[in-house]
Amino acid sequence: MTDQRTTVIRNGQLLDPRSRRTDPMDILISGDRILEIGKPGLAVPDGAQIIEARDRLLHPGFINAHTHGHHGLDKATGEGWTLERGVAVLPWINADRSHEILKLTATLAAAEMALKGCTACYDLNLGLPRPSADGTQAIAEGYAEVGVRAVIAPMLADRTLFDAVPGLLRALPSDLQRQVANIELATWEQGISGLRHALDNWPFDREQCRLAVAPTILLHCSDELLKGCGQLAGDFDTSLHSHVSESKIQALSAIDRYGRSITAHLDSLGLLGPHFTAAHGVWLDRDDMMRLADHGASVAHCPSSNMLFSNGLADVRALLDAKVNVGIGTDGMRSNDNENMYQEVRMASLVSKVQTPEPDRWMTTGEAYHAATVGGARVLGFEGIGTIEVGAKADIIFLDLETINWIPRNEPIHQLVHVEEGTSVDSVMIGGEMIVEDGALISIDVEKLAKDVASARTELALLHTPDSSVIDRVLEAVDTHCSQLVRQPYHIDRYAAGSGD
Repeated sequence: MTDQRTTVIRNGQLLDPRSRRTDPMDILISGDRILEIGKPGLAVPDGAQIIEARDRLLHPGFINAHTHGHHGLDKATGEGWTLERGVAVLPWINADRSHEILKLTATLAAAEMALKGCTACYDLNLGLPRPSADGTQAIAEGYAEVGVRAVIAPMLADRTLFDAVPGLLRALPSDLQRQVANIELATWEQGISGLRHALDNWPFDREQCRLAVAPTILLHCSDELLKGCGQLAGDFDTSLHSHVSESKIQALSAIDRYGRSITAHLDSLGLLGPHFTAAHGVWLDRDDMMRLADHGASVAHCPSSNMLFSNGLADVRALLDAKVNVGIGTDGMRSNDNENMYQEVRMASLVSKVQTPEPDRWMTTGEAYHAATVGGARVLGFEGIGTIEVGAKADIIFLDLETINWIPRNEPIHQLVHVEEGTSVDSVMIGGEMIVEDGALISIDVEKLAKDVASARTELALLHTPDSSVIDRVLEAVDTHCSQLVRQPYHIDRYAAGSGD
């Protein structure tokens, strides 16, 4: 034994995803890792902290494979939005956010995830007019204070939506064309240089918060920027994460610009590999999926966001059949309205069942659970998370089996995926430390968080008021142009009324 703190969890109902059953077990934890798992009565060192977990189901913390912490204040702020609408307004509503607000938004997102059974996430954060080391560190501070693990990737772009979507800039009134032309983005050299400096000087424990590389949307990035991102990821042995074929407009725009799909273009640049994650992947065709599979890449499946933004339904069965690793993500508050991984796992299972009447083509509850744990762990690149086994990190969710969700207790994987929605979360342990107890977050002052959020909402409302008339006119032009563009044919159909490949 070492002189590290030791903890034993007694009598918990440990979920075994292989047998799809639970059995009472004791778990011995040394420091932040699981040292031993055995039947109740497991011998432990003198002085070990004892946590009684009778009538608690124990499962590994869910892993959010794709979100945006900078949208922490944006839940329930509107409906009827498409992806292109949401991206169009970012230069006005996300610009010049202070260190305090960036930290606050990430803290709020982390708090909701923790309270709803999520212990780690991949956060693609946005800094406008350009990402900054200070802003990225502010987001890391928010996650670190709550205690949620995070891979934090500043989104890089050197083109706006108006340059990325064919004909969109010309569709704007002339005065808006001039305003859009003045939107300040970092050059590709500035973006790469700034992120390299941040990677070189990252002050956080990389087992808790680590930095990664995120060319935001391929069409918003020059090839020089994309190649630079690939070089950075290789130099620092970190991951690459990008929005890929999220919408039909992205798929159509890629054909217009590259004469091939987004995935094929990424492949031609040498960016695909085990370190690469394609977020959403709704409009991937079979060739795209096979390219991802051949390179060992992953897809972050975000079913609620895909539906809320009317982007369609990703063909997850085809991805799984192609042996692509799949994780599950909530996406950000602006494109989902919550950070609830229980809801997202259930949605992933259910969405597959409206795409085909053939049961063998559906995503099973076991596959959804695997994507939200082991699949997500692979996306993030953290070792030892997503499972409860000897040597793994002690990232453990305690569900109260006396809540209505677990009466009666039936098949636990199915019940976890299709019934549980987060209201049974009693305690959350990350790295052997409790951050939620008795259903309450104890790592931060939630009452103070609520007050700070209220103040920040007021501050942001005042900041955006002068731009409201410009935003309305931009949205009108984007809606008109994109509604016509999206009607153009594409060789696959991912809408619910479509027929697939």
